[in-house]
Amino acid sequence: MRKILFSLLALTAATSIANADGVLDKRLTPFDKERLAKVEETVASALAEARAGGTKEDVTILDTALAGNALPLAEGYDPNGTWKCRTIKAGGTLPLTVYPWFACRISEDGAGWQLEKLTGSQRTKGMFYTLSATRLAYLGAGYVNGEKPRVYGQDAKENQVAIVERRAKNRLVFLFPAPQYESKLDILVMER
Repeated sequence: MRKILFSLLALTAATSIANADGVLDKRLTPFDKERLAKVEETVASALAEARAGGTKEDVTILDTALAGNALPLAEGYDPNGTWKCRTIKAGGTLPLTVYPWFACRISEDGAGWQLEKLTGSQRTKGMFYTLSATRLAYLGAGYVNGEKPRVYGQDAKENQVAIVERRAKNRLVFLFPAPQYESKLDILVMER
């Protein structure tokens, strides 16, 4: 309980400091603030289910994706460009589901970094917000291939929030706690 409370306080403090203008706090719905506040608890529970019930091959993919510690997103780090990305669903309806690689792109539009999943039937598009030297928040919206991309806040059922860390030179890991559909935790892994 103490660790969760500390995480909530750290997240709140980091958000307040990193976003002095309050944009992230103003944009987050109460439901999404709660999801982010419980991220560590959700990750631990979902990963326990995944490791207990997933195939050996899928657990190896999961562990490889999560390997490493959060690295600084230092000045000069440039994530812009095309990445390969895959979704891993942990806990919930099925213990562990690993999807194949698709294409994603990070771009800079003058207001900050944006992510867009370019291929596959389930897509996401959204913006990054700085939480600390090693963590970002991602606020986006899900949509299906062929639909017009949504923006965060347009449809509460499609809102997506994640904690993002760089776990290797060319690997980003997004942790989506308590997604609206299918799993306890969605993990988006991006590599290039």
